[in-house]
Amino acid sequence: MNFSQTLTNWYSIHKRSLPWRNTKEPYHIWLSEIILQQTQIIQGLPYYEAFVSKFPSVFDLATADESEVLKLWQGLGYYSRARNLHATAQYIVNELNGEFPDNYNDLLKLKGIGDYTASAIASICFGEPNAVVDGNVYRVLARYFGIDTPINSTKGIKEFKLMATSLIDKNNPAEHNQAIMEFGARQCKPQNPDCSVCPLNTSCMALKEGKIGVLPVKLKKTKVAKKHFNFLVCISSDKKILFQKRTKKGIWQNLYQFPLIETKAELTIEGFKTHPLVIEHLKQASFEFSLYNDLPIVHKLSHQHLYTKFWIVEIDKLSKQAIDISELTTFPTSILISNFIDEFNFPV
Repeated sequence: MNFSQTLTNWYSIHKRSLPWRNTKEPYHIWLSEIILQQTQIIQGLPYYEAFVSKFPSVFDLATADESEVLKLWQGLGYYSRARNLHATAQYIVNELNGEFPDNYNDLLKLKGIGDYTASAIASICFGEPNAVVDGNVYRVLARYFGIDTPINSTKGIKEFKLMATSLIDKNNPAEHNQAIMEFGARQCKPQNPDCSVCPLNTSCMALKEGKIGVLPVKLKKTKVAKKHFNFLVCISSDKKILFQKRTKKGIWQNLYQFPLIETKAELTIEGFKTHPLVIEHLKQASFEFSLYNDLPIVHKLSHQHLYTKFWIVEIDKLSKQAIDISELTTFPTSILISNFIDEFNFPV
């Protein structure tokens, strides 16, 4: 049985109709691959369509303000992807005259593009036989060949890349790469795949040895950190509010938020009254406050869980840096802040 031919035959019948599969334009392929990192197609598709509509070319994306890009990205998470997307668009336009590199090695030099994305663009757009390896590919290869090397280990990353490279159809790398990714997403699914209809079931080692549920192997993640966030929602009598740009490096860099106080433990009402940072933020102003949510809102990120409280502070007057409440929704924010803005009944 020819592994690649079997997959591409399956793909010709079962592939989904997706807009980026109807083009070999590098800008659209790159955009789709960046959006779909850490994101399922059903969630990423509306974002792809919105980006293509607002920024039809790499030139349009390059000339946009970063805040526009972050606002359009809002809700997808992993915001470094959006910042890198914008920076790379500017580099391609300003340094490469709007032309994408046409090979894996040069694509790999671009900000935000790693092995997988460079392989996808090189194979789909330029016919370079460079194998893609993502979560779907790891799963297919680990199960079919019975490989128990952890996929997130240094050894595993190298081993699976070599295996994928040895299997690629050099005459049709674009179809092969898309086929194996689609096969992993739709047929060789993470949970309860229907192996009875799999075209590879007669030679799949995991099925033969009863290891479908244990492959691929993944090393345990490091312990998730627990943090306590307290946002000060400061509203003045003339309907202004404090909203600040988060400039320090991190997942929410350059997004906007309410003044934040991070504490080691959950902050009580008594603790809020006397907290030195609360006093510093509000100076000597006269204010009243209330707690929006008695129980913390738990916002889960890949590496940390944020236990969040929103403190509503009603104050006579705010500094000149305050904005009109009506402007709140125009700024790019994290989904945590965005959800609060949608739910809270701000005075208008």
